[in-house]
Amino acid sequence: MRRPAGLPGFVETHIHLDKTCTIDRCACETGRFPHRAMERTSAIKSTFSVEDVTDRASRTLQKCIGHGATTMRTHVEVDPLVGLRGFEGVKALVEAYRWAIDIEICVMPQEGLLNNPGTDALMVAALRNGARVVGAAPSYDSDPAGQIRRVFELAREYDADIDMHVDSGSSAAHLDTRLVCDLTEQYGWGGRVACGHLTKLSTMPLPELDAMARRMADAGVALTVLPSTDLYLGGRDRDHRVERSVADANRLHRLGVTCSISSNNILNAFTPMGDGQLIRMANLYANVVQQAMPEALRDTWGMFTSNSAKLLRKSDYGIAVGNPADLILVDAPDPVAAIREIAPTLMGFKRGRRTFTRTPVVLHRPH
Repeated sequence: MRRPAGLPGFVETHIHLDKTCTIDRCACETGRFPHRAMERTSAIKSTFSVEDVTDRASRTLQKCIGHGATTMRTHVEVDPLVGLRGFEGVKALVEAYRWAIDIEICVMPQEGLLNNPGTDALMVAALRNGARVVGAAPSYDSDPAGQIRRVFELAREYDADIDMHVDSGSSAAHLDTRLVCDLTEQYGWGGRVACGHLTKLSTMPLPELDAMARRMADAGVALTVLPSTDLYLGGRDRDHRVERSVADANRLHRLGVTCSISSNNILNAFTPMGDGQLIRMANLYANVVQQAMPEALRDTWGMFTSNSAKLLRKSDYGIAVGNPADLILVDAPDPVAAIREIAPTLMGFKRGRRTFTRTPVVLHRPH
């Protein structure tokens, strides 16, 4: 009989609690391309109240906790349609669930910033009222480079970290990440900037990919891969030989880039599936990028534990004297087996206090 492994808690670096559990409100998909996930979500923002956001976000947050997450960064959208309702609905959970998980909020302009009057003021209001990270979605802006520059201005003004949605697509002819690296170095923000998605990296020849990885590593820009969303949304302009649209974070990790794996969207137009189980996300990722040998899987394990903690600048992460006792018990002898088998979490602790228990399956053999 094998013994379960006791490990540090999981770190969810990129999730959207404000729009979780909305798939049943959205209009149905009408075709593979264009997908229009943002438009379908935008159409229902009028139905969001603070209480509604808190209720939906709580349901997903409880699943994340039960699957071992003890630390989280959640993105929250602000714009004239939703105002600060999403932000306030998620903010209410920070203290309410502090007994189980540490949550920081990244405020972002999903529907544009420079081309969406009123959004900048809402970003500032959120940063003044509890958001610790400033996000971006430049591909939805009329001036992508201008949005990126404005986000760096906000980060400097409010001493905030940066976490952007960039470079989703099937051609690497242009990469906004290059400008992100330049500005990170210019403003001395190395180690405080993360880029999510970067599906374009999956289309690059290896010499070009390695050069980009070294550029990110030198600048101190991290990568977050979001396998479920990018598999679901990617390659919709094709009807055969569909691209995987997931960057090989293992390769970038070996070249010095801080990499994380995260859930992103759960049960909404961007990602209609999901349950906040990071071990399952790691298993999906490993299958997609075909990195399944023990050394690679140990590196992958770090992408939702130690490397994710580094991305969030958590200096007290891990099992060590003096650190918070944020621990989980996984039904596997080691991380490699856990990812390969999508092992369940059995028990969790936050600062030494038990937060959840999952009863193992019992087989009832007939007598």
